[in-house]
Amino acid sequence: MNRTSWHQRLLPAILCGLLAPAGFAQQTQTPPPPAQTTPSAPMPAAPPAQPTLAQQIQQEQQQPVAAQQPFHVSMPHRRNPFDAYRPSLAPPLNLQNSPRLQSLMRDGKLYISLQDAIALAIENNLDLAYARYELPTAQTDLARTMAGGVANGVNTAVVSTSTQGALSAGSTPAGAGGQASSGAGAAGAGGLVQSTLGEGTFVEPFDPVFSLQALVDHSKTQEVNTIQYGVPLYEQNTVGFGTAYQQYFPTGMGVNFTLSGERQASNSPEDIVNPDTFLSYKLTLTQPLLAGFGTGTNKRWIRIAKKNLELTDYAFKAQAIATVTGVEDIYWDLVGAYEDEQIKEQSLNFANQTLNDDQKQLELKAIPAMQVMTDQAAVATAEGNLTVARATLKAAELNLKNALTKTDDPTIDDMPVIPLDRIGPSDPNASKSIDDLIAEAEKNRPDVSQDQIGMQVAQMNLKAINNELLPSLNAYGLFAGYGTGGPLNPHCDLGAYCTTSLPSSTPGVLEDAFNYSSPEYQVGFTLNFTIRNRIAKADQYRAQLGYRQAQITYEEQKKNIRFDVRNSQFALQQAQAHVDAAQKARDLAQRTFDITKQEQQLGAKSSLDTLAAENALAVAESTLYAAQTAYEIAKVDIDRAIGETLDRTGVTIDEAKSGVVTHAP
Repeated sequence: MNRTSWHQRLLPAILCGLLAPAGFAQQTQTPPPPAQTTPSAPMPAAPPAQPTLAQQIQQEQQQPVAAQQPFHVSMPHRRNPFDAYRPSLAPPLNLQNSPRLQSLMRDGKLYISLQDAIALAIENNLDLAYARYELPTAQTDLARTMAGGVANGVNTAVVSTSTQGALSAGSTPAGAGGQASSGAGAAGAGGLVQSTLGEGTFVEPFDPVFSLQALVDHSKTQEVNTIQYGVPLYEQNTVGFGTAYQQYFPTGMGVNFTLSGERQASNSPEDIVNPDTFLSYKLTLTQPLLAGFGTGTNKRWIRIAKKNLELTDYAFKAQAIATVTGVEDIYWDLVGAYEDEQIKEQSLNFANQTLNDDQKQLELKAIPAMQVMTDQAAVATAEGNLTVARATLKAAELNLKNALTKTDDPTIDDMPVIPLDRIGPSDPNASKSIDDLIAEAEKNRPDVSQDQIGMQVAQMNLKAINNELLPSLNAYGLFAGYGTGGPLNPHCDLGAYCTTSLPSSTPGVLEDAFNYSSPEYQVGFTLNFTIRNRIAKADQYRAQLGYRQAQITYEEQKKNIRFDVRNSQFALQQAQAHVDAAQKARDLAQRTFDITKQEQQLGAKSSLDTLAAENALAVAESTLYAAQTAYEIAKVDIDRAIGETLDRTGVTIDEAKSGVVTHAP
């Protein structure tokens, strides 16, 4: 940083102080520019300002970038009926970093803006990639429950494994403001609600079940005498089949149709017909009238799965907010570390220059040797400070690379990262009232919607459990038909009894079975109730207790949100005040340094005084940049607290779900 004499900076500083509008935003938009020497005579008009390197790089990087393939995973639906019995494989993982990363590299360095970092996080961050699989997982749960299965539940947890590297003291971890919501509990994540969620009468599967059995049997049996079968060794050949079709419906009604038949041939002369053919069918309808009656209890898992789909959408939004928030925090940590490293390097250069000047003065015996030794100690201290600053910058670079890549890329492991955005845009939330911020939070935050859905699920759960208390009363109806027959046995020895009116052919047997010649009708009911009913009663009351706990959690969450918003607003105001104070301290340190430098040139001060003033200026500048970093992180946190992170950063939920950013940063 160029530092000029105090009288050269005095007039521009006074003019800037008079002309600059009052307020914090104007003070913190950019660091104070290096002072320029005031010309002693009018100068010709300056040529148009050339764009800086950062501006040139940003313009180049706004060119279209080849997009990666969007994330698309869903349960396969095919018309081939045999595919229902074949395993389905999810598409393989795409662990290649998006092409956007290569487009940000210039001359062995990675030049990245805040929007570039956010876009890379959407495309490459593994926490977000993991959360995307929760969306099709919830779809599988819905498909399972549509067939009458039990909902396995969904994962609504927010993770921040790859964005936990924030270096700033006091920065808020991603998602730290929100407490566990009742929505997460209702989805099966834990608590009392988990043990009773979905309890109620057993839900039969809605998918039809078809079964078939076929057999061929041959047997020989030694008889004690020939009275029963007329032969000492009874032989029998049987060919049979049995089929069944069963299906249940959301009302609780069940349909069961069975069809069976067999053909038996034997060596017995006592059989009038041989072979003997038998065919029968039964149609049974059942309908629960108390416990298990209606769609309210039999479709409860479907309703829970649909609500879990909504919970998963909101949970993914919460994950996207947490990821973007974490990346923003890491980015501003990088900016702070980068600026601090520049300051420490300038301090080392100044210390070295002072040492060189004093060594020349020592050769002329104009100063004592102790002053040179003091200069050497200052250089050693500056070198140590620069080493620490470079290590901190390296850690910040690694944290950012970890958050913005899917897999380790050796080409960028040691590549320096140059942040292009040093100051973030102004945040309108800084000037809003606390009531407006709380209203925005209650409208925008995904955990509020999760809690509301959780309460709805808990209410549905109570209805299903109440139904389980009722006795089991089932009405049923049965209709059956039978047919039998076969050709006369040519070896029949029963004399006049060797005659029959039964059909002699299989078609005749089939006709008799379905022409109501020998039907069976039956209607009835079954009643089953448990005396004292203590298990169901205990479950029902436990569900009531869980619902009350869910209500408490819901109210607690609303209170926590209000506290979170107030805390974020206070942190923003506090950070703003710190920047104001640090800016004033830095300006004072700059003026002190300029005056001391001028006095040294006039012989009134020594190089040691100037070195001390420069060191104080470096400390003030480091404090200013640290305060600015904390202020940027505070702006990030208040956006998270009111649920506006995605809107403020221009991230759409569709882009987050697909993993492809289509708009230019």
